[in-house]
Amino acid sequence: MLHWRRLLRPLAVLTLAAALVAPAGAAQAASAPSSGWNDWSCKPSAAHPRPVVLVHGTFGNSVDNWLGFAPYLVHRGYCVYSLDYGQLPGVPLFNGLGPIDKSAAQLKVFVDKVLASTGAGKTDLVGHSQGGMMPNYYLKFLGGASKVNALIGLAPDNHGTTLDGLARLLPYFPGAEDLISSATPGLADQIAGSSFVTKLNAGGDTVPGVQYTVIATQYDEVVTPYRSAFLQGAGVRNVVLQDLCPLDLSEHVAIGLTDRIAWHEAVNSLDPAHATRTTCASVFE
Repeated sequence: MLHWRRLLRPLAVLTLAAALVAPAGAAQAASAPSSGWNDWSCKPSAAHPRPVVLVHGTFGNSVDNWLGFAPYLVHRGYCVYSLDYGQLPGVPLFNGLGPIDKSAAQLKVFVDKVLASTGAGKTDLVGHSQGGMMPNYYLKFLGGASKVNALIGLAPDNHGTTLDGLARLLPYFPGAEDLISSATPGLADQIAGSSFVTKLNAGGDTVPGVQYTVIATQYDEVVTPYRSAFLQGAGVRNVVLQDLCPLDLSEHVAIGLTDRIAWHEAVNSLDPAHATRTTCASVFE
């Protein structure tokens, strides 16, 4: 017998999507980066003094991952930027597949460019999936802590992922791990227990001076178990999306692409002094 949550899930997703179609469709029609974000003439306001850098996930890119959220932020007065990272030769449409330490170096260059353009002293980072985890390497090993005020992760795989247990089967298929590592090192780096994940979290999850927010969904089918996204340390706030709105059944992809409840909570972290309670009604804000 199907679980009742599985029966309700399509209805809840359709209900939430109805409220999202208009803003997301408008953003696509406006041709994203030239329509408000990645505007290198933007100067942060007194109300929002830090630019926001959006970091896409695995197989994502600087446009498609943020067609909804970037305009959402611009409409609220933020200077917003997004980058492409982790490109592999011969794979033009999908990013986030290269070695994650090299991707973090690309993020460092991009943040420096944003700070130089805006004149701001620090930036805030919002990342989806790998884009919420990869910046931790930048913060811990590439000097990013002095340039970042807050890191907000939407379903980040901060401690790697088992892919619902599939990753644990790799040792039973000779050569599979080597193939993944050589062909798509960015994927191999994200497997729970990888040398990258081990190095990333050695000595603690966080660095002083940065405010961290993790927004996870209990229906995440990519970052598993979903609570492995959570960080421990000073300045950390871990949030489960369904604690904010029990009707929100967004999974891994939707939490970054279309979920205005997650976006509302992310904005609360960007501007905690003016935070408002996130509820199911936030989908209409």
